[in-house]
Amino acid sequence: MNKGLSIIVVALLLALIFLNWGTLSFWGKRFLLPFQSKNSGIANLGSSSKGCLIKTEEMTVRGDSLAPFIKSGQTVQALFGYYNCHKIKRGDVVLFKYAGDKNLLIKMVKGIPGDKFELRKTEGGWNIIVNNQIVKNAEGKPYLIFGNAYKMLSLYERDYKGIIPENAYLLLGNKVSGSVDSTTFGLVDKSGIRAKVKI
Repeated sequence: MNKGLSIIVVALLLALIFLNWGTLSFWGKRFLLPFQSKNSGIANLGSSSKGCLIKTEEMTVRGDSLAPFIKSGQTVQALFGYYNCHKIKRGDVVLFKYAGDKNLLIKMVKGIPGDKFELRKTEGGWNIIVNNQIVKNAEGKPYLIFGNAYKMLSLYERDYKGIIPENAYLLLGNKVSGSVDSTTFGLVDKSGIRAKVKI
């Protein structure tokens, strides 16, 4: 009887170890690129209505779409689960899962649901306008798009009659001509925004 109980206890312990190992392995692979995870932890940051469980990952940025604001090789903290109980705000830096890329992308939120959105012709291209203001990058330079970037965003402007719809966001890098951001893939759904980035 004791031998049978011991076998069951050992089997349960092995199952728990296997499940935890699989989870750790999954998380490790998920964040390998474009970031290299250094440390992780879980924090309960709370919100006004209920607790909010957030997984914090310290990561190294790979790529320069936000340079010089955030440089390749710079360490940041990613707060996974943050947006389960906090609103995404204009100006937030986020990690986004783009279907065309196996890696998470780091971008800035430049437009949120309900914002007025338009493209305005200017010398050399088109400015992106949100709430009647020219959208600028982290260095204060206005975005100036043309070609395919203009075509992509003009479709959203036309289809949504100049208002960013519910659960949709305008995400941009720091390059004024656009990068792999909303100038490439358009407005994004909230479900693709995976984490808030703390610099």
